[in-house]
Amino acid sequence: MNLKSLIREVPNFPKPGISFKDITTLLKNGEALKYVIDKFAAYFQDAAPDLIVGAESRGFTIGAPLAYKLGKGFVLVRKPGKLPAAVERVSYDLEYGQDALEIHTDAIKPGERVLIVDDLLATGGTISATAELVKRLGGKIVGFAFIIELTPLKGREKLVGYDVLSLVQYDED
Repeated sequence: MNLKSLIREVPNFPKPGISFKDITTLLKNGEALKYVIDKFAAYFQDAAPDLIVGAESRGFTIGAPLAYKLGKGFVLVRKPGKLPAAVERVSYDLEYGQDALEIHTDAIKPGERVLIVDDLLATGGTISATAELVKRLGGKIVGFAFIIELTPLKGREKLVGYDVLSLVQYDED
């Protein structure tokens, strides 16, 4: 299946010079969404994750159905102030400024095997912060799954040593 043909590119969003890769056009195609989830499930089946962790917010759209497909639990990683119970927080640098992510402190038990998913791998900032949260709770990361990878931004370099799957690569950001 040609997933790239189902991803809408929006020029100059969210700022001039950026070509935003919009997966909403892929997600509304039932056959394509099933294809993505089935590909991720087949690829990571043998890694035997106990939990799927999805980064806010588009990671939820693929993480929850993947967890269902694998018969595993799903854990949310959110922006600050969105989770109601005790949280672990990590701050990380953006191109201009800082951001933070949080996870419930009881979301992952030490030793649990975790697959981290998000829609897009760019610079690796968000996903590295997500991985740090998983490690702080004692989780063992078994891999990372992305629909899209922007290869020139070298986010994969922050994930060296891990199994990383991206289904669509763009050679320009």
